[in-house]
Amino acid sequence: MTKKKSKGADDDKMIETKSKSVSGKSQKQKKPVEKEVEKEVKSLKEEDLVQESATDSDYDGDNSPGSLHSDDFDSDIFDSEDDVTQGGTEDGDGESSEDELHDHEGSIDNEDDDESEQIDSDNNEEDGSDEGSERGEAVEESDSSEDEVAPRNTVGDVPLAWYEDEKHIGYDVAGKKITKKEKQDKLDSFLASMDDSKNWRKIYDEYNDEEVELTKEESKLIRRMLKGKAPHADFDPYAPYIDWFKWDDAIHPLSSAPEPKRRFIPSKWEAKIVVNYVRLIRMGVIKFDKPEEEPNVYLLWGDDSKSDQKSKHLTYIPPPKQKLPGHEESYNPSLEYIPTEEEKASYELMYEEDRPKFIPKRFTSLRSIPAYENALKESFERCLDLYLCPRVRKKRINIDPESLKPKLPSRKDLRPYPNSCYLEYKGHTGGVTSISTDSSGQWIASGSTDGSVRMWEVETGRCLKVWQFDEAIMCVAWNPLSRLPILAIAMGRDLFFLNTELGTDEEQEVVKEMLHSGNIPEPETSVAAIVTWLPDELHGGIKTRHFKNISSIDWHRKGDYLSTVMASGETRGVVLHQLSKKKTQRLPFKIRGLPVCTVFHPSLSYIFVATRKEVRVYNLLKTGVATKKLETGLREISSMAIHPGGDNLIVGSKEGRMCWFDMDLSSKPYKTLKNHPKDITNVAVHRSYPLFASCSEDSTAYVFHGMVYNDLNQNPLIVPLEILRGHSSKGGVLDCKFHPRQPWLFTAGADSIIKLYCH
Repeated sequence: MTKKKSKGADDDKMIETKSKSVSGKSQKQKKPVEKEVEKEVKSLKEEDLVQESATDSDYDGDNSPGSLHSDDFDSDIFDSEDDVTQGGTEDGDGESSEDELHDHEGSIDNEDDDESEQIDSDNNEEDGSDEGSERGEAVEESDSSEDEVAPRNTVGDVPLAWYEDEKHIGYDVAGKKITKKEKQDKLDSFLASMDDSKNWRKIYDEYNDEEVELTKEESKLIRRMLKGKAPHADFDPYAPYIDWFKWDDAIHPLSSAPEPKRRFIPSKWEAKIVVNYVRLIRMGVIKFDKPEEEPNVYLLWGDDSKSDQKSKHLTYIPPPKQKLPGHEESYNPSLEYIPTEEEKASYELMYEEDRPKFIPKRFTSLRSIPAYENALKESFERCLDLYLCPRVRKKRINIDPESLKPKLPSRKDLRPYPNSCYLEYKGHTGGVTSISTDSSGQWIASGSTDGSVRMWEVETGRCLKVWQFDEAIMCVAWNPLSRLPILAIAMGRDLFFLNTELGTDEEQEVVKEMLHSGNIPEPETSVAAIVTWLPDELHGGIKTRHFKNISSIDWHRKGDYLSTVMASGETRGVVLHQLSKKKTQRLPFKIRGLPVCTVFHPSLSYIFVATRKEVRVYNLLKTGVATKKLETGLREISSMAIHPGGDNLIVGSKEGRMCWFDMDLSSKPYKTLKNHPKDITNVAVHRSYPLFASCSEDSTAYVFHGMVYNDLNQNPLIVPLEILRGHSSKGGVLDCKFHPRQPWLFTAGADSIIKLYCH
């Protein structure tokens, strides 16, 4: 013991002399210095403990007496380091006093009874105080770096995997086992990690068997390296380039030699090399690899041997397998499988689809079995099954068909609309081809194939007047102005303007003066070959004779102009008549195709001309091409009607389809309705109610609700309302017109009856 104390005293004196010379170091150098001190203190403790292990019986260890653990000297050192650094930061000058270190060391030595030797208490306090002061001075002595600190585990380069199943982790210098630290329970470690706010900074060092806490600077370095940045934040990867050459004072170039001639002419040596390569390619010395052509043959169903086919494609379907032969396909089946003669006869009476494809037969031996007659047919059908069977599984969406139907309002909410026959007008002997109502809605005129034109009272059905002509009436049209009770009648090539003798005396004087034939002017040369104005002495009016048969007429909203369509007139098929001046003029533009019918715009100076497949809109005030072209997509147009607002058009066809055009939206149909199985003869739109109708040769008339909104962002609402029946199936319904003020519909049938449908 005396030798040990003398040796420790010499070492303490040496540490004191060293610590006095290096006092005042900065706090940044404390960590590497402390680790150097750890090395020296460890070596001193190890020598003391080795010498005392043989003689001291008071040592209390986990293993056999005299064993040494890493915890016995590590815990004191690290606790003292933390206390030193904390004390240095609190004082502010970066230095730790000897008294503070003395107190800390004494307290730690007294608390850790299981990790330090139990010697006399007075000697322990003196040694602890002396060693604490010596350590505090030695901390400021060394300036070695962290990389030079040796690990506390003295195993060496032995793999730690050798000690996985052992209780120790290696051996110390004295050859004693270094036991592993007792591992904490998972639940306790989890609770400790939840309570510790700095747990995310801790890393387990497997080699030294301890947990290391990363500093903020180290975590910042790791975070920057994970982001792919430079470890140190002070490093600038985009530092400005420093040009060390001074260009400002340079008067002359670096080299004033002229450019050589070889830079401006092609190289002869390169030309020789190219020629040599060409010669070698032609001789076949240099060969190029031709691209390999991939075979076009592939397996239709894929290779069944590849098991990953199903994993790659979730929608994979294996090819359908053939039915395996059963007992009936045996060459010598049981008697119960062989059909009787009666069963064979019944097979002959069955349809070929229901007849069994194979009838079992019995043979005595395999040699007597003939060739199978359906072998080629069944192999062909098998190929068809493989070729035509679906190879991909497609998911089918289960949707209720009723949910796909548009949600339309109830018909009860859309009343009033015509739904039942209220009155019939009888008197014609032939089919009624055309009807027209006056602007007041009190009178209706009708024309028939029997050559008669009748004027009826709407509410009573009384026939007020009859005009008889020699030819079948094509169409009739009432003047839209109530002060001009004039009726236009078209038949053959003639167009008659008749006075209905309705209205007041003043109105009659105006009508008679307008229809007076004495002041007919001379026609223009361009129109003389098309139309001729003539007096009508029989009916007391005037008439116009055209060069072709008239198919349609339409009044302008002002009541003075009338358009006439001649279907076979081609480019001259549409003319305009001015009744007040008894003047006719051609349209100031060229019509493309055969015209079918025309309609004037209800408020603007536009005219709609329908040919067999298209509808063109022309401006009457401008000459030139059409302002708009509507593509119907129909086979042949039969009739046309315009909405009172002027922005929507309805077109009927001879294939039973009807198109609704929203001209502000597109030049193509907004809706196409397929409602009639036969040709549509006419379509009509109500002036004030949101109703439109169509009639057909199938003896029915369809009534629709067509609401047009003032909001341009809202599309028109079209709802089918009613199917009106009642006319005989012979000839069908030839014309339909709405009452100008009431939601009533007039229909003219080929059965010579006019029907009034009311709500």
